[in-house]
Amino acid sequence: MADIRMKAYGAAVAVFALDRLTKWIIESRVSFSATYKVIPGFFDIVNSQNRGVAFGILNDSTSEWRTTLLVVASIAAVILVSVVLWNAQRLDRLLLWGLALILGGAAGNVFDRILWGRVTDFLLFYVGEYQWPTFNVADSAIVIGSALLLLDQFRPKRQAANVS
Repeated sequence: MADIRMKAYGAAVAVFALDRLTKWIIESRVSFSATYKVIPGFFDIVNSQNRGVAFGILNDSTSEWRTTLLVVASIAAVILVSVVLWNAQRLDRLLLWGLALILGGAAGNVFDRILWGRVTDFLLFYVGEYQWPTFNVADSAIVIGSALLLLDQFRPKRQAANVS
């Protein structure tokens, strides 16, 4: 029981560490005006700051409560997911690993919001003039974790034996 729980929390810590490492590299080595073309016409590395949430929603908000509300909501999510993971032995594999990825990603982004009031994004995918909003390792983990949760919901579940 504790073994699977520790693996899940370990995966979350690994996501958090990788997120912090990649953000530190970008923040210390890539200026705001620089663009590194990795796959021309499809993928660039940039240095972008997001004070809002996913896809830059609320990024332009001038509300003094924006960061506080985002931090409180993010901390609540981290606590909730941590509590659910505590009962790891009761979770299906997809659910377990999906929650572990979400926990690590949420912790990575909330860490940035608490310290700097913003999140560093640096992965930019585009085709022609159409582009996906920039994102980071934490965002990727959250999206992959969410996809695992969806897959778990649509997967057939075993029925418990009818005991009379």
